Order: sequence, then C-alpha cells, then structure tokens
Amino acid sequence: MTRFRVIALDDIEAIPGPGTLTWRPVRATLGLRAFGTNAYTAANAGEDVVEPHTEESAGHQELYFVFRGAARFTLDGETFDAPEGTYVFVEDPSVHRHAVALEPGTTVMSFGGPPVFDPSPWEWYFRAAPLKRSDPERARDILGDGLRAHPDSGGMYYELACLEAVNGDLGAARRALARAIDLRPEAAEWAKSDEDLRALRDA
Repeated sequence: MTRFRVIALDDIEAIPGPGTLTWRPVRATLGLRAFGTNAYTAANAGEDVVEPHTEESAGHQELYFVFRGAARFTLDGETFDAPEGTYVFVEDPSVHRHAVALEPGTTVMSFGGPPVFDPSPWEWYFRAAPLKRSDPERARDILGDGLRAHPDSGGMYYELACLEAVNGDLGAARRALARAIDLRPEAAEWAKSDEDLRALRDA
C-alpha cells in the first residue's frame, strides 16, 4: 500500500476526449477510492470543459473547481461565468450541467461521489471559535447544529463552555465543561490554562 503520492496536475497523462476535452485521470492515477476526481482541459475558448450530462444514474453530487482560466457554466438552463478559483457545487444529481471554456487552456477539476461522508466535529467548533466575542449568537447556532450532528463530541462541548464563559453565563459554561470532560478527559487539562475559561477559574 502506497502511504502517499505527490504529483503535479500537468504531469498526469493527458487523454483526448470526451469530445473536444482533454481528460487527466486524477483518480485512476492516484488509485483514490474515497471519491471520484478528474481534471478536464479545453485547448480553445468556446470548447467544452465539462461535457453536457447529469449524474442521475449514479446518484452522485459533484463539485467543480476552475483550476486555470475561466469557464461559463450552464446548470439547468441557468448560465453564469466562473473565473479561476471558483467552486461550483451541484448537490442534486438530476441537474443538467455543462461548461465551456472562456479562455484557451481552461482546466476544470471535478470531484464527485454519493453523499455518504460524515463531517468531523472540528468543522463546527473551528467555525464557531472566532465568533465567540464578535457574534456569540451565530457561534451558538453553529455549535447547536454541530451537537445535533455529533451529540457526543467533547470538543464541541468544550468550545461551548468557552463561548458561555467569555459571554458571562458561568453556569452554562460549567455544565458544558463538565460534559466535555466526561467525553474527553484531557479537556480538564486544557481548561487549566485556557484564557477563555479564566472567569470559571476566578469564580
């Protein structure tokens, strides 16, 4: 089993087609099994860079990333331009999608698969952490959503304790911290020096 691979996109074999596209088989080259991913290049402006299709038969969600150049996407008849660096997410597999290059050499990367991925709890508490003081209600909403998805996340409860402590609700902070320690005992050590929990230590 290969532990890791490093390869430049332009070093992946370029295969003509489908149509006017040049296909770089990223997934096959890397032996990736977690999701599908490929890259497509149009030699000239006006040529397809995402062939017209749906993912209805496969049931896949798809994410496109304009890696180089610019593309004009049409999704179920709605057209918009996507410059370099743009993500386009197609959640519904039945959406008809198509894109043409607006510049020579435009390259679009695609990522797709069935919606089975279970996001890690840190996605929620990393998003909430910077909002503790500037927008505590938004932070609380994010953590609430995270706890519905991961009700046994010690990290989520720990971040909630920090949020409540910096906003003055020490009772709620203590309850959240106790739950965090139940789920992740190392949280007790974190709490000893965390500035966000100073009010609990000083109480």
